[in-house]
Amino acid sequence: MVSRAERSAFADWWWTVDRWLLTGLGVLMVLGIVLTMAGSPPVAERLGLQTFHFVNRQVIFLGVCALLLVGISFLPPRYVRRMALLIYLGGMALVVAALVYGVEVKGSKRWIFGIQPSEFVKPAFVILAAWAFSEGARRRDVPGTVLAMLLLPLTVVPLIMQPDIGQTILISAVWAALFFMAGLHWLWVAGIGGVGVTGVFFAYRYIAHVRARIDKFLDPGAGGTSASDTFQVDTAMESFISGGWLGKGPGEGTMKRILPDSHTDFIFAVTGEEFGVLFCMFIVLIFAIVVLRGLYVSSKNEDPFCRFAAAGMVVLFGVQSAINMAVNLHLMPAKGMTLPFISYGGSSMISLGIGMGFLISVTRRRPRAEISRPVSAP
Repeated sequence: MVSRAERSAFADWWWTVDRWLLTGLGVLMVLGIVLTMAGSPPVAERLGLQTFHFVNRQVIFLGVCALLLVGISFLPPRYVRRMALLIYLGGMALVVAALVYGVEVKGSKRWIFGIQPSEFVKPAFVILAAWAFSEGARRRDVPGTVLAMLLLPLTVVPLIMQPDIGQTILISAVWAALFFMAGLHWLWVAGIGGVGVTGVFFAYRYIAHVRARIDKFLDPGAGGTSASDTFQVDTAMESFISGGWLGKGPGEGTMKRILPDSHTDFIFAVTGEEFGVLFCMFIVLIFAIVVLRGLYVSSKNEDPFCRFAAAGMVVLFGVQSAINMAVNLHLMPAKGMTLPFISYGGSSMISLGIGMGFLISVTRRRPRAEISRPVSAP
């Protein structure tokens, strides 16, 4: 145990972080390694790789993620804002570069230099939007709300051009939550909701793969849809049914041998088959604890920026988790979105380390003197 009388940087960090959040995130990290061991070996073997290729890489990614999370959590809010600004500018530059020079995967240009830059844009976007909204609500001489409204199209338009509709919807949802928290008029909320519905309509109308996914979700047999078009979702549902309440046991699953994305987008289905529905409910509970605890801590924070940033970050975390699990359960169209800390992925794991580091930093209990410092500059 660290003594309260100790005055080191670590002691100060230890006695000011929220340990419920840290514990919840730590549990998810451990589960991620266990479930990657369950879901990834068949994929590695199909690709001609070593059996634990993805497991070994995930351990490395998780180590980097943990270091980033802890390191960033030591930063005061003003440095969190500055770091977020740098990450946002660098990430958006790479998103734009990917449109021209990126590698096309499944009809979208999201990858460049072996990374998916949109993953790093997400946590940085939340911090910058939180800063803009909080300043707009706190000071009339700062056009924070205008800046926040400009930030959204500046971010999502390049994502739509890739196209990456899943990330666009996720970022827009978090922005809308922060907009609502800022206490703006209901007419604005209704207007922005109308813009969102219109955007979905145009995406359905003019983006072929979006239309195909929605059509397959609403009616898998309509329009000549073949069995291969719904193979992953159908197999995922069979995994849950096959596993039942208690599962077949670790390593005993069979559906993962034919499920192409069993280590990434559909790892929740592998969990259902091998560990059962009850274990899946336990995972949902851990996610819920992190989100609810984050919202509770943010509501008690006296600093407007920290309050907005913490709430935005847990909304991002919670909505992404809900989307992944809903897709696995065939409750919404496929989005190609990972389950935080559980799915395999380098870009997503490192992005999570940055985002959760931001969250731990802005939820630390700080002296009133530090809270009262000016926050208008990034």
